[in-house]
Amino acid sequence: MTDARLAAGDQAPTFTLLNADGESVSLADFAGSKVILYFYPAAMTPGCTTQACDFRDSLGSLQGAGYRVLGISKDDPATLKTFEERDALTFPLLSDRDLAVHHAYGAYGEKNSYGKIITGVLRSTFVIDEEGKIEQALYNVKATGHVASLRKKLTIA
Repeated sequence: MTDARLAAGDQAPTFTLLNADGESVSLADFAGSKVILYFYPAAMTPGCTTQACDFRDSLGSLQGAGYRVLGISKDDPATLKTFEERDALTFPLLSDRDLAVHHAYGAYGEKNSYGKIITGVLRSTFVIDEEGKIEQALYNVKATGHVASLRKKLTIA
């Protein structure tokens, strides 16, 4: 059960989700900006913390290159707030409790976890251009080293 995957040139699915403060945030709020949208399995787990902190630590160079960063998980806003505060995360974390946005981006489905096939969140990152088109769709990325690899792909020092 894997939803269709997105590819470069596809229109990014629109969404409105709650952030860590319980406020609505829409992809449309970032129209005219380049967006790095990443999906992660669960706040405050080791891999997700590594990835979020890597984005936090690279935020200056990413923003300097014109990118906005958004993280999406199935965590509720209160959990996201704890994660945000605990790790001094300075970009929006969004709650997709019903997994609708995960499915729209193909970021939920079957994956291999320690030799077992399970259904869950596929750690994925999407680079969206100023017109809302997918520039890059990266599925099943590794938490460690992913941000450095992404910066290299985007030619950001």
